[in-house]
Amino acid sequence: MPLEDPPVRDQDSNYARRWRILGVLGIAQLMVILDGTIVNIALPTAQRDLNFSVADRQWIVTAYSLAFGSLLLLGGRIGDVVGRKRALTIGLIGFAVASAIGGSSLNFPMLVIARTVQGAFGALLAPSVLALLTTTFTDVQERGRAFAIYGAIAGAGGALGLLLGGILTSYASWRWTLFVNLIFATAALIGSFLWLKTDTGADHDPFDLPGLVLVAGGLFSLVFGFSHAETTRWSDPATIGFLAGGVCLLSAFVAVEARVRFPLLPLRVVLNRTRGGSLLVMLFASVGLFGVFLFLTYYLQETLGFSAVKTGLAFLPMVVALAATAQVSNRILLPRFGPKPIVPLGMLVAATALFALHFLKLHSFYLSDVFPYLVVLGVGLGLCVSPSFSAGTLGLAPQDAGVGSAALNTAQQVGGSIGTALLNTLAASAGASYLAGRLATPAVVEQAQLHSYTTAFQWSCLIFVIGAIIAACLLRSGSLTELASETQTHQDSAGSEATSRTRLHRVRVGCR
Repeated sequence: MPLEDPPVRDQDSNYARRWRILGVLGIAQLMVILDGTIVNIALPTAQRDLNFSVADRQWIVTAYSLAFGSLLLLGGRIGDVVGRKRALTIGLIGFAVASAIGGSSLNFPMLVIARTVQGAFGALLAPSVLALLTTTFTDVQERGRAFAIYGAIAGAGGALGLLLGGILTSYASWRWTLFVNLIFATAALIGSFLWLKTDTGADHDPFDLPGLVLVAGGLFSLVFGFSHAETTRWSDPATIGFLAGGVCLLSAFVAVEARVRFPLLPLRVVLNRTRGGSLLVMLFASVGLFGVFLFLTYYLQETLGFSAVKTGLAFLPMVVALAATAQVSNRILLPRFGPKPIVPLGMLVAATALFALHFLKLHSFYLSDVFPYLVVLGVGLGLCVSPSFSAGTLGLAPQDAGVGSAALNTAQQVGGSIGTALLNTLAASAGASYLAGRLATPAVVEQAQLHSYTTAFQWSCLIFVIGAIIAACLLRSGSLTELASETQTHQDSAGSEATSRTRLHRVRVGCR
């Protein structure tokens, strides 16, 4: 039984080609997710090639995350206005061009500018992908299959980026970690031109300029503040200023959106318990997940002596477990039981795996001490991250699909920034505390380094536990069909009111 009847003919046409479209969207999403980690592996090589400092190196990552995180809601709104196919196409072309420029960089400023432009077009691309998925797949069972694939890509893309980045850096060049995006973008562009129907956009309300300025400034300040804390300290005046400014601007944004006639982010999108709870799950999961991708990578390479390629291969069991569990959770469990019992369970399973990883030793073995818990972690992520994408966009009206998808992507991006800064700080403090009062011999330094990793795993475990408690409290009970019907009824009422306001606005403009 369909969740909702497709309201426009464009969606009818897209629905007929839905599985081909899913392939296109999967390629586009994989490109964006891979870019978050694939370049990280290549940074030391790029640094030597372009001759920039260690202090400058973090800007290759920060420039992308600042542009991407601060412009996501704008990207979602643009997709709602100009049409998702146009937004997807522009995003793919812009991302590919920026990747080509970045791969051809002659110096550090050129690479940073290219990464910034990549982030800006990624902010247009990512919400369009999820919005098209939301509006194309309306049947409960098919929606489950589609979001299982999407969730698996989103959850495993970071690990795949480590693998691909290691292979390209080791056997080709660091520049190919950027050039490879041209292959993904070209394939997705061809598919979009062949199978996606050109739509005219579902939202034609006047633009909320105050809301845009507030949210873009707030997200920029927040992401920059966490990035600055990572490279300096939490007590640094600039860190405090940007974090405080980000909180103030985002608070003002919420106040403005509650009162403005045509909000950039209608609060009905995030105040629904199913969608709002899924946003928070995505936020907490993204914060805690960096305890795996970041510090387990350090452990495998610096403690166990794995190469970049071998490290990427070591994460594959988690990827396989995540993809398999995502299929079960989205296609079987979520439609029947809804997100309330599944998502908190997944968070706790992931927390269990992270807690087990904090027992790692200097001479632990991958097969006995890492491999089993990576599999358990993949199962946990498949139960919580993948269903959160489906539940987080459940019942969205066509005019809200883009900005609602952007909100989910924003939670993921901001969570990643928080996780990187927070866990890096906690790990560094743990390492320094271990060294205090001890003679800094190579063996002691190595043990201190291990202590910093295992401390990060402990904190990641705690973050997932807190996320599980929040998910259990916020998410509503009921099957996916029941929850969709409930959210859709509320959304139809809100959408009718918004449509009436839009018509009234057009009449007034016409009278003038």
